[in-house]
Amino acid sequence: MADGPNANSTPHGEGPSGKPLPLSVRLLAAGMRGARDVGKATGIDQAIEAAAEEAMVAAVESEAVERAIARVLKGPVVEEAMNSALESDAVKNALVEALDSELVDEVWRRLLASDEAQRLVERIAEAPEIRAAISAQSVGMIEDVGHTIGNGTRRLDSVVERTARRIVFRKRRTEPTDRAGAVTRGLAFALDALIVNLGFSGLAAVAALIASAFTGNSNGVSNFALAAGTALWFSLGSLYLVGFWSLAGQTPGMRFLGIRLNVEARGLRLGKAIKRLIGMALAVMVFGLGFLGILFDKRRRAWDDRLSGVDVVYEGNERTPAPWSRLGVAEPVPLAGPATTKTPDSRGLQSQRVVGSSPS
Repeated sequence: MADGPNANSTPHGEGPSGKPLPLSVRLLAAGMRGARDVGKATGIDQAIEAAAEEAMVAAVESEAVERAIARVLKGPVVEEAMNSALESDAVKNALVEALDSELVDEVWRRLLASDEAQRLVERIAEAPEIRAAISAQSVGMIEDVGHTIGNGTRRLDSVVERTARRIVFRKRRTEPTDRAGAVTRGLAFALDALIVNLGFSGLAAVAALIASAFTGNSNGVSNFALAAGTALWFSLGSLYLVGFWSLAGQTPGMRFLGIRLNVEARGLRLGKAIKRLIGMALAVMVFGLGFLGILFDKRRRAWDDRLSGVDVVYEGNERTPAPWSRLGVAEPVPLAGPATTKTPDSRGLQSQRVVGSSPS
């Protein structure tokens, strides 16, 4: 075994082939070794390395290097390299394998199970925009059903009226009208009666429960209770009709089918609403003969319409727009530029000067 750190190292003064080196080369090598030893002893080599490092950092951080890098990134070379990389099969296969790996599945499981994801879901569910969208969607669906049924009943209004006029040998209508016919008005009244009966049934159930709790008698209903219930039913129905006529000009059943009273204001005056209720009661008392004017009158008026002085007309089938459809288009924000101030000149006129710039 040869001694020394490297047994194959060439001895000083000999070349790789074993021949002696020229004198000039040996002197230059000795001088370099001496300079290196002196630099290590005095710390000059470290100072040179530090200076070189600072010079390289300053060169990289210079504006010229930044501009050069920016030009390279904006140039077609980077774009072509990215396009070629994305189009390569190796990159596609690597991405597919990465997405199909168990690591991605584990990341998604931990993400969905985290408290932050739960809070995000709760925040989205409690957002007023989401609630408004859900309620608008529900109302829109009900309105669509009502419009569909209303369109069908409007056609039936004309058919029933034409048939009734033919039976009694009356002249058929020659021009279309916007007054509501018998089928639409009758179905709207049936829906209102259903709403009143549901409300009355709830009140009656509560009253019967309270009465049985205090009296302990649940064998039947007395005549007095029956009479009181009937009076309460008529009172509730009358309050329902008069209230909606006065406040909105239409009942919920009328709104569902797209008809309303043709009043200029939003609702009918209270006095006229009461007259309309009396006219409806009189028309019912004569076995419904007071409603025949809906079929044979030119304006389709029954006794309640004539007594109150208002007609029942069709509404348009315009859909209610969603809340987000009325949002205005965002205007472009002007780019932030140097602020300007107006300063009077020697002639009393105002001239603009850029703030922060030196006057010329």
